[in-house]
This record gives sequence, structure tokens and C-alpha cells, in this order.
Amino acid sequence: MLLHLITAMDVKNISTLALAQLIGTTEKTAYNKIRGITDFTMPEAVKIKVNMFPEYDLCYLFEPVKGEVAV
Repeated sequence: MLLHLITAMDVKNISTLALAQLIGTTEKTAYNKIRGITDFTMPEAVKIKVNMFPEYDLCYLFEPVKGEVAV
């Protein structure tokens, strides 16, 4: 699970749908990627970092962290 990405999305009030639209996937696919069920591609991760989270480090945002988050 990408808890740092989830937290950054929450802080900036960015929805899963907005993230999905940016990378050209469905909301369900983006949800699966955020939850670690499937992986983001490197181009997707870079696009998210550059366009939505320029103030964050790429490795920090996409570091897998074990834990739970309220859905």
C-alpha cells in the first residue's frame, strides 16, 4: 500500500478519479495501484509526481508501506 501517496492525496484533496484521469486509467485501476494490488509504471509515477506532487520526493511517494487506511 502506498500510504505516503494516499496521505499526500488527502492533504491536497486529490481524488482517485483525478489521479486516474491524469495517468489515463480507470478509477478502479488507479485504486488497485494505490493499494498495491498492481504496480504503477515508472512513466505513471513520474507523471503523478511532476503534475500533482512536485514538492514530494518520487521514492517517498511510491515507497510501499504495510498498514491500513480507512477507505
